[in-house]
Amino acid sequence: MIRLNRPECPNPEALVKKNYKHHMNKEALRKSTSGKCMYCESKMEHNSSSHVEHIKPKSKFPELEFTWDNLGFSCECCNKNKGDKYDEITPFINPYNENPEEHFIFLEHLVYPKNGSKRGEYTKTELKLNRGGLVDDRKEKIMNIEKMINAISNTSNESLRDQMIAEIKTEAERDKEYSAMIKTILIIKGFL
Repeated sequence: MIRLNRPECPNPEALVKKNYKHHMNKEALRKSTSGKCMYCESKMEHNSSSHVEHIKPKSKFPELEFTWDNLGFSCECCNKNKGDKYDEITPFINPYNENPEEHFIFLEHLVYPKNGSKRGEYTKTELKLNRGGLVDDRKEKIMNIEKMINAISNTSNESLRDQMIAEIKTEAERDKEYSAMIKTILIIKGFL
């Protein structure tokens, strides 16, 4: 999970008319996450697997159902896992309002709460951020990064090595899938 910047609502009239799924608003939320789930960072295409997410569930906070600051972009799995759960004392991490790096740390392909963050633990557990398919996808991403690192290590040509390092650094950019995990790996390996 990475820190996100909430855009201005492109069509506030749709919210007034009780339509939080309006295509212009959904597209703005999608762009704000670079097409990734705001929670697990899985990339999503323009299909039914993407959802307009209510950060505070509409079942418990009906007054926020059509409030722009309560909407986000998530995958179907995270949205279903979250459901209408919400703990007032230990709320889910909201990447639009806070920096998830303060609550999570990656060790290889698994995410853990940082410094015993109760909110990090609650978010990780309830959203199942270490679920099977997600962990498998992260492992595959790490294998590809490790291949790139090995290629860099085996290259004696300085110019080529510099190009390869620049390329591997792009994998930690905000728009890339699982960028929080990759950033951690590249910091540990000395590339960032």
